[in-house]
Amino acid sequence: MGCDGRLSGLLRRNLQPTLTYWSVFFSFGLCIAFLGPTLLDLRCQTHSSLSQISWVFFSQQLCLLLGSAIGGVFKRTLAQSLWALFTSSLAISLVFAVIPFCSDVKVLASVMALAGLAMGCIDTVANMQLVLHFFVGLGALLSPLIADPFLSETDCLPTNSTANATSSSHLFHASRVLGQHHTTARPWSNQTLPGVSPQDGAGTRVSYAFWIMALINLPVPMAVLYLLSKERLLTCCPQRRPLLLSADELALETQPPEKEDASSLPPNIQPHPAHEDLFSCCQRKNFKGAPYSFFAIHITAALVLFMTDGMTGAYSTFVYSYAVEKPLSVGHKMAGYLPSLFWGFITLGQLIAIPISSKVNPATMVFINVVGVVVTYLLLLAFSYNVIFLFVGTASLGLFLSSTFPSMLAYTEDILQYKGCATTVLVTGAGVGEMSLQMLVGWIFQAQGSYSFLLCGVIFGCLAFTFYILLLFFHRMHRGHSSVPIQDKPLGMESSECYQR
Repeated sequence: MGCDGRLSGLLRRNLQPTLTYWSVFFSFGLCIAFLGPTLLDLRCQTHSSLSQISWVFFSQQLCLLLGSAIGGVFKRTLAQSLWALFTSSLAISLVFAVIPFCSDVKVLASVMALAGLAMGCIDTVANMQLVLHFFVGLGALLSPLIADPFLSETDCLPTNSTANATSSSHLFHASRVLGQHHTTARPWSNQTLPGVSPQDGAGTRVSYAFWIMALINLPVPMAVLYLLSKERLLTCCPQRRPLLLSADELALETQPPEKEDASSLPPNIQPHPAHEDLFSCCQRKNFKGAPYSFFAIHITAALVLFMTDGMTGAYSTFVYSYAVEKPLSVGHKMAGYLPSLFWGFITLGQLIAIPISSKVNPATMVFINVVGVVVTYLLLLAFSYNVIFLFVGTASLGLFLSSTFPSMLAYTEDILQYKGCATTVLVTGAGVGEMSLQMLVGWIFQAQGSYSFLLCGVIFGCLAFTFYILLLFFHRMHRGHSSVPIQDKPLGMESSECYQR
């Protein structure tokens, strides 16, 4: 109770910087989910095929990983951290404002690469509190809702089909236009689509959605700038005691009374290697004498998250495109609610997982999540003609995918007794999966049609389940090794129960 009182008082005294960090992650969330429902309009705007615009997602995710690595450089001082957050949040507003002027897919990919760098810096610099992830979900929930009123109900692009005749049943977002503008349909190769003028496209109205999101996000860098001035970190302001607490002061503020003598501990305890960057982690001395099961656990756990995070990115990106395509042919504006529903239930699932995680061990939670994902995809495939079940299945996928990452991370750290590089390897694996599977699904969707979207989900889910079974197998093997000759577990890690990406 006393600890809760300290935390409550600490929050009240630092409310302004806390709200600033929350708003920065709201900005991060806005960038995550807006591409999915606006995908077809952006294709019209850039006159590109689905496989070409998939490079936009690849560039964003690749630069998000690079930004996460670069962001670590700016965590050394408070001034560097705040200036990095100010620059990154301002860059996101600029990206939203510039997107409507990107008439070439390469330019759009470059702009989204800038957004990815900004998101990566935010993720590394500001990622300190569990509640931050709620604001990521909130931003991801709102951005499709903002875009939905401006989505076009008309089609502007002829389809990109394969040479085989079966792909004609999967005409992508173009059947009505072909009937209106062409007397005969002809197959298109995976090239930039010619002959579509901006007047024929649907990109003009969706521009307002991007400008609205730019305006909504604009107060975020202003809030960070205000925090910089309060901290007297602007060059024109004299130095004074910082408003934010240092790490040592924060530990003293939140430490329970019975453990206050812990301040007498040696001050040379270093950050745990599991939470360092990938290059510091992968040093030979850290793995000297480790059994092969130690490496197998890292790899299989990372592969599980490679699949689950990849499914999260691919589903949120392409569910709108899948819904407006045959056989469902959902209206564009109604389909625009699907990404919001997905991210809304991811946010809800993260909140629900907090009390559940205190009663259910991480291994069981991962098992339930992975099995739930596979079953949901199978049901979506079985009822692929049912629009209502598409919405129900979307909500179910959001719930099951929401807590997979933190549960897997907690489970892996428990197996390894907080030794090794679990956090670094798992975060990297999840990021690479989100980057790779989005582009892979885009290519397959383009070549094989809408039915392949759910089939890919089933395959990825089954692979995730297979890798999880392998992880359980290596866990049993690893129990025979009582200790791994890597750096000892730092004090205070024994009670760690919850991790967030």
